[in-house]
Amino acid sequence: MASSGALSRLPFRSTPPSSFILPSRIVFLPRSSPAVIRFQTRSVYSKPKLKEIAQHNDQSSNSWKIKMLYDGECPLCLREVNMLRERNQSYGTIKFIDISSDDYSPEENLGLDYKTAMGRIHAIQSDGTVYTNVEAFRRLYEEVGLGWLYTLTKYEPISSIVNAVYKIWAKYRLQLTGRPSLEKILESKKKEVER
Repeated sequence: MASSGALSRLPFRSTPPSSFILPSRIVFLPRSSPAVIRFQTRSVYSKPKLKEIAQHNDQSSNSWKIKMLYDGECPLCLREVNMLRERNQSYGTIKFIDISSDDYSPEENLGLDYKTAMGRIHAIQSDGTVYTNVEAFRRLYEEVGLGWLYTLTKYEPISSIVNAVYKIWAKYRLQLTGRPSLEKILESKKKEVER
C-alpha cells in the first residue's frame, strides 16, 4: 500500500473540489507527461427533458437485441433505467419501452398487457424470448457490459434466494414507492381511456 507521502509527490496540476465531483475514472498519461485526472460528470435534467431524451433514444434504437419493459412512473425503476440508458449509448442493444406511456402497445410486445407487465420486470429478446424477474436484469446488464454484476445469480441456491427477494419487491413496490395499488392505477387508466 502506498504511503500518503508517495501520493503527495505525484505531479497533479490542480486539485478539484472533491465534494462536488466524484471521479469515475482516473487516467494516467505516459511518464514523460504529468499525471492528469479526468472526471466524468453527469447533468441533472428535469422530468420533461428526461422524457424527451428517452423518446429520442428509444426511437433511434433500431438495432436492438432486447427490449426492456419498465414502469416509467416508478421512481426507483427510473433510476435503474436511466443508468442502463446511459450505458446503452455505447452499445445500442436495448430498446426501452415505458409501459405507463399512452403509446404502449401490448401487440408490439408479444401481447404483454399493462397489468401483466406491471407485475414484474419483462425483457423481450429480438427472437421473441421473454425473460422475467432476475433473469431479465441479468440479460439486460449483459447487453451493456455489466453482466458480471449478476454472474452469481446463475447458480443455486443464490438464484432461488435472489428471485424470492425480487418477487417480494415486485409485489410491494407500488406501496414502497408511495403509489396507489395496481387496482387503483388500472381503474384510473380505464377512466382516462373513457374520456
